[in-house]
Amino acid sequence: MAASPAPMKAPPKPTWEPKAQESPYPWLRPTIRIRLTLLYGGMFLIAGILLLSIIYMLAAQALHDAGGPAFQVSGTNVQISSDTCPQLGSAQNNGQLNEAIKNCTAAQRQHALDSLLNRALLALVGLSIIAFAFGYAMAGRVLSPLGRITRTARRVAGTDLSRRIELDGPDDELKELADTFDEMLDRLERAFTAQQRFVGNASHELRTPLAINRTLLEVHLSDPEASPELHQLGKTLLATNERSEQLVEGLLLLARSDNQIVERKPVDLGEVADRAIDQTRGEAAAKGVEIRGDRAQAVVQGNGVLLERIALNLVQNGVRYNVPEDGWVEVTTELQHGQALLTVSNTGPVVPAYEIDNLFEPFRRLRTERTGSDKGVGLGLSIARSVARAHGGRIIAEPREGGGLVMRVTLPV
Repeated sequence: MAASPAPMKAPPKPTWEPKAQESPYPWLRPTIRIRLTLLYGGMFLIAGILLLSIIYMLAAQALHDAGGPAFQVSGTNVQISSDTCPQLGSAQNNGQLNEAIKNCTAAQRQHALDSLLNRALLALVGLSIIAFAFGYAMAGRVLSPLGRITRTARRVAGTDLSRRIELDGPDDELKELADTFDEMLDRLERAFTAQQRFVGNASHELRTPLAINRTLLEVHLSDPEASPELHQLGKTLLATNERSEQLVEGLLLLARSDNQIVERKPVDLGEVADRAIDQTRGEAAAKGVEIRGDRAQAVVQGNGVLLERIALNLVQNGVRYNVPEDGWVEVTTELQHGQALLTVSNTGPVVPAYEIDNLFEPFRRLRTERTGSDKGVGLGLSIARSVARAHGGRIIAEPREGGGLVMRVTLPV
């Protein structure tokens, strides 16, 4: 009796690191305000240094021109003393006395220049501090409209399209920019409102006939007097109707998940992954696919239903696009670098790297082997990416060595 082949071992995972965290010192970022402050303050500092140098040279020249002694000593028995020039008392003759007077005058001149330089430097330092503070304040005042525009844009990014800048002040370039931004927000709000209204109405109008069709088909299939051909036709139509319902639900969820999540609650990503695995375990067993992996606690802030949809879509994708025999899907969760990480890797057909991006587009599948009716409607990865973006995260797919994919979802904790 031949020995059973050894189970396939997963190759080493490709190296990958989550998105780098923002700098812990945001005030070191070279903003326009800092650059304008440095520009204005630097210009003032250079002008002050030049002015100080000119004043110093003029003062030195003036003192040099009047630097000679204002008197000469002649005669004998002359006694001169000075507290600021004590060497005068040690002069033995007129020549030594005149030389001492000259040296004392030069020392006093140099002392005056040094005193002038020290005081001027202190004044320059004080004025530089005042200039930089004034430049920073003026730059902040000039750039305050840009700050309002930025804050409004951030609120709009959080789906609050009712915000407006409404900038007051002179009719300059910044006010023109703010007014243009307000006009753009008006158009965006009207467009999003119309889109939400259309999605709601369309989903209701499409769900109703599909539900009626499903009910009628189920009633006819329950008729014991129906012929086998009618039963087979009813099952085919029921499968087609179910696929249409899945398509409508997927489109509705895709439209809703494009927006940011306003109400967030603590959600354990590991628990979400376990629930997704429980829903897929029957399908995996039918296809002979093993589901494995360790799922550690990783709590994030978000919508539990939508996060479960991410995990469910990725796990179902890994199960459905797998190898016929000895296939596996590995699902892990962990905290890494301050982010929650959900990783779903699986065996399967070889996926070229240049086709990875196409898999996230709606209704896009990898070649013809992904068009089977039992493999979804082509919206799973698109919905997963939209939900991840709505939670401030991202999803990355990489080809796995030997075939299959490695899907990684990072979410902020």
